[in-house]
Amino acid sequence: MNWDDVRIFLAVARNESLSGAGRGLRLDAATVARRVGRLEERTGQALFLKSPQGYRLTEAGARLLPHAEAAERAMAAGAEDLAGQASGLSGQIRLGAPDGCANYLLPQVTAAICDANPGLEVQIVALPRVFNLSRREADMAIAVSQPTGGRQLVQKLADYRLSLVADEGYLARHPPIRTLDDVTGHRVVGYIPDMIFDKELDYLAEFGGGAVPLASNSVAVQLMWLRAGAGIGVVHDFAMPFAPGLRRIPIPDVALSRAFWLIRHADDRRSHRMTRFAEALVQGVRREVARLEGLAAAQ
Repeated sequence: MNWDDVRIFLAVARNESLSGAGRGLRLDAATVARRVGRLEERTGQALFLKSPQGYRLTEAGARLLPHAEAAERAMAAGAEDLAGQASGLSGQIRLGAPDGCANYLLPQVTAAICDANPGLEVQIVALPRVFNLSRREADMAIAVSQPTGGRQLVQKLADYRLSLVADEGYLARHPPIRTLDDVTGHRVVGYIPDMIFDKELDYLAEFGGGAVPLASNSVAVQLMWLRAGAGIGVVHDFAMPFAPGLRRIPIPDVALSRAFWLIRHADDRRSHRMTRFAEALVQGVRREVARLEGLAAAQ
């Protein structure tokens, strides 16, 4: 069985489409279809059910899948051994993360890791949703809540704080906020309620909930609204140094904190390369959160 055909089979199985697999493999859909057909001819089995909705594994395809994944892991381990464990990290690692973490923490942390490992390539996928590692959307992902199921390696990445904030010009023009009751008299910036993909992101519930006249699924968009003096909202303390003019609004008995979790494929336990990258990432993120939160406290 040809490994190159097997790797294309894996891409189609994970993307459930020829075009999706082709984008990741940098092949056109016709080439992907031809290679799948060649593998089916060689195995004498139909591996996919084709429909307008996409490509689904047949029973034979489902039996082949774990063997194909094992071959993929073996190829990756072989490449890692040839590179040598004593050398610096190399190759490509794709990291999925919610956009607050991706925008304000990961660029400087991963840049430092790449400075120490010139052969390393890092891709950051910033999306406001949960990543599907089983489909290899990313090599590892950062989440805002600890997953409870599946075969995954999970470790706490870092704790972080959030604050109710507004632009100093907005605060000067509007009534002061001293208690939770005062919040209701202000325009609120936050997440689109039906697009909150994790309950840990429902920060405004801790301030009594209510309407969100200015809403976005993007942390960066929310931050820009706040910088424009559009209202009040909840912001990561580690993002505050990137937003001059924003000021924290202390409210008695309300303190927001959350945690980021690093999630990896269970099979990566045996990957020295992935483990080294994860260790560097954890250390770097913890240092950067502490540094940025210290700067925010001094504002």
